[in-house]
Amino acid sequence: MVADALIYRQEVSHYVKFVGTTVGRDKLLRLLQYFSRFYAWYLLRQNAAPSSIIPFTQLKTTLGTARKAFRLGKFVEHFKAAAQAYDIRTSSSSLTGSENILKYLTIGRQLGYAGYMTLDSVTFLDNIGAYKMKGERGKVLAREAYRWWLGGLVCSALAGVYRTWELNGRESGVSGEKGEGAVELKTIQRERALVNTQLLSDLCDITIPAYAIGYGQGYLDDGIVGLAGTVSSLLGLMSQWTKTA
Repeated sequence: MVADALIYRQEVSHYVKFVGTTVGRDKLLRLLQYFSRFYAWYLLRQNAAPSSIIPFTQLKTTLGTARKAFRLGKFVEHFKAAAQAYDIRTSSSSLTGSENILKYLTIGRQLGYAGYMTLDSVTFLDNIGAYKMKGERGKVLAREAYRWWLGGLVCSALAGVYRTWELNGRESGVSGEKGEGAVELKTIQRERALVNTQLLSDLCDITIPAYAIGYGQGYLDDGIVGLAGTVSSLLGLMSQWTKTA
């Protein structure tokens, strides 16, 4: 039957596996959230009727709140990752200078994300009305959360730049296009592709907390932030899709 042929297709099984992961669902919702933000800005610039803009604005807000709920407690994961990176750095005396730099940046990235997730959980309770904060306390904590996120993203981007420089050095030291040299070149190319993808994602994401904090006034707006968030979300979604293949 046609229905059976569709249900048992490999693509359908892959999709079910993808949405069955928390990360997969989050990436999909994130893509819709930031595209809604961009499209609402686009409609506003086109002088569209408010009735056309409001659904996308509401969708952006609703998806943002839902994703905050999914992230509750996730700060523990990042604190653990930071501790593990620190333990590796301190327990091993054979780490090179390059490895130590990357370890420091990894610790900074994980602590930045952990701080953001912690404060984000607190502000989520304020957003849904479960625990209302006095005065501007909620907004202050939200800005502080974005600062932690920005710090983590900067560390991640710096690690990407450093890894790119490191890979370029490795590539220049490879001799020959056959045998072991060819294998090494292919390995470097694969690693560079992963590093460049993550670096592009980090640079796009940096615009989100930077704009929320108030940096880049006159350069950043909802359109740029929404488009940047859409690009980074798409990159993350594609990466997760590949992992669940």
